[in-house]
Amino acid sequence: MKTMKISTILFMVWIAMCSYPCFAQKSGDVLKHKKAIKEYYAAYEKKDWHIMEQILSPGFTFTSPAGDDHINLKLYKERCWPNALKTKRFEIVNLIVEGDDAFATYNGWTTDGKLFRNTERFKFKDDKITENECFFGPGVSFPNNTKK
Repeated sequence: MKTMKISTILFMVWIAMCSYPCFAQKSGDVLKHKKAIKEYYAAYEKKDWHIMEQILSPGFTFTSPAGDDHINLKLYKERCWPNALKTKRFEIVNLIVEGDDAFATYNGWTTDGKLFRNTERFKFKDDKITENECFFGPGVSFPNNTKK
């Protein structure tokens, strides 16, 4: 009797999941988006712009409290990419993906051992990052901050 109830419940859950439109595709998108975000931070750790080019869309924009208001990919490379030289590593503390939006909170360490903690919002289109909006947290704010 108990086996019959469990089997029935599992069957009903399976039907519900299969009837949800694009369930598998949405799950796949979440995994792709998480992978792209991890590659984004790995590009900084490896100082490899080629990795970054593979995951950012040509129409990519970046926004931050440092005066970056939807700057394009060219300006992002000029202004922000030099931070890679001063970035040692990242530890993603929280990564939430919902559809084509994602939020990552991380701890980062500079090459001279300073800690910074930020949260970034990512927007995806066609499996590429189209937007990144960075919110600075406590610490040095960003690796090339010379105020602290």
